[in-house]
Amino acid sequence: MNKVVANADEAIRDVFDGATVMIGGFGLCGMPENLIRALVRKGTKNLRTISNNVGVDGVGNGLLLAAGQIVHHIGTYVGENKLLEEMVLNGKIKLDLVPQGTFSERIRAGGAGIPAFFTATGVGTVVAEGKEIREFDGRLFVMERGLTADFAFVKAWKGDKSGNLIYRKTARNFNPMMATAAKVTIAEVEHLVEVGELDGDSIHTPSIFVKRIFQGELYERRIERRTVRKA
Repeated sequence: MNKVVANADEAIRDVFDGATVMIGGFGLCGMPENLIRALVRKGTKNLRTISNNVGVDGVGNGLLLAAGQIVHHIGTYVGENKLLEEMVLNGKIKLDLVPQGTFSERIRAGGAGIPAFFTATGVGTVVAEGKEIREFDGRLFVMERGLTADFAFVKAWKGDKSGNLIYRKTARNFNPMMATAAKVTIAEVEHLVEVGELDGDSIHTPSIFVKRIFQGELYERRIERRTVRKA
């Protein structure tokens, strides 16, 4: 099975209006920049996105937001995105904020075929409103549903032509678990190598989870907020 595609535009050819898309990255680190830009060019509408955040204004997922392509977002924080804040307050987008650990586990559970689990995080807060609460060993827990998607966009440092992936440092954030939780996982990599060139013990995402792969370009490596020590 040939998983290699020429570019991001070919990789997202069947992403449809109303699709649920998981998008890797933490802030601006490890985000699939090429796939996001291609989705903006394609103009797919009414997307339900699952990502830690929605980028920043004009960068990353912020491009999808500015193009009006997202109608519902599930993530952990608003971040530096003023447009998202404005859209939420004006009722132009539905936003579900999830505690970050719970968010990670919901994706991991979805990828493992676990429909729901119980956690103590959020009990007694707005996070638990409308959800089932159970007591275990004298402590209350809230039920959270696993998360899955139609597509997962992930970004890796290296990948081989069969789809095995290696992430580098902080870019190994939500990418590995998202790769397991979608019907179609699409990977963009900085370096695409031949099968057998990767050390088997270093692979983070096995090829079985990846449906398409390509070598990306124009990685900007932006810093979300630069903080330096005062002289």
